[in-house]
Amino acid sequence: MASLTRTLRARKYMSGSYKSRRGLQYFLYALPFVAFVFAFAYVPLFGWIYAFFNYKPALSMGQMDFVGLDNFVKLYRDREVVAQVLTNTLAISFISLLFTPLPVIMAVLLNEIGSGKFRRIVQTTTTLPNFISWIVVFSLAYALFSTNGGLVYELLGKLGVPIPTIGVLGSNEWAWMFQVLLGIWKSLGWGMIIYIAGIAGIDPELYEASRIDGANRLQSILHITLPGLAPTFFVLLLLQISNLLNNGFEQFFVFYNSLVSEKLNVLDYYVYSSAFRAYDYSYSTVLGMLKTFVSVLLLFGANLVSKKLRGESLV
Repeated sequence: MASLTRTLRARKYMSGSYKSRRGLQYFLYALPFVAFVFAFAYVPLFGWIYAFFNYKPALSMGQMDFVGLDNFVKLYRDREVVAQVLTNTLAISFISLLFTPLPVIMAVLLNEIGSGKFRRIVQTTTTLPNFISWIVVFSLAYALFSTNGGLVYELLGKLGVPIPTIGVLGSNEWAWMFQVLLGIWKSLGWGMIIYIAGIAGIDPELYEASRIDGANRLQSILHITLPGLAPTFFVLLLLQISNLLNNGFEQFFVFYNSLVSEKLNVLDYYVYSSAFRAYDYSYSTVLGMLKTFVSVLLLFGANLVSKKLRGESLV
């Protein structure tokens, strides 16, 4: 009996020791990524101190003038401009949210295609734009939609359709929607990959059982595929809501022009303009702080709604 007790204790000790070693191994694996996140996501927060100084790149901290809350007062004085910038940012982001189910629909339809070769062709062609830089996208858009020799307007002219003086690249009316459609075209394939991986993780026996019960393909999609993708969809939706103010800089930097400046002056571009065109680095720091605080509030607000409606939280 004593021998059996000692054996069980030895096994328990070895099991605990093994788990500790495995835990330490996983921690060491994650350590470089933790260090990377800390270096590029948390260390820059110390730069917020420049919001309280009149920052000059050539001066040390001791040589700068302390201005207290002057830059925050300037943010209040410029509230009309900031309100317009936030309107542009949120409008484009909310329009993009309306198309959130599109990658799910495309992934489900692609999964239902029987030809593996055709699926690979579609997946490759839809994913490829994600790796194209925005400057190349602008070049393609200019070649297609420029009123001065663009392919689309040239074809319309040959068909007898009057060519407008200002095309979609300079139209305030279509500026938001045009940018949203470009973003969808660029990111659709990448979003599909996530949901295709989610579909692959659904137990195949569920589909087999549904076929035995007489369910058709549409019923299998509605009662098995979509419920299986729902957790992934809601997590990505929450992350997208928390990033409503992060609708990108490169896209609006290359498409920005005087004709659409009123509609494409989003928050990221406004921060860039304040820092590198007006050389007001301290004020741009305040704008960055505003963006961070609003994004955190949106994340916790969306998480609270998810917890109330679905009983699950992200953070």
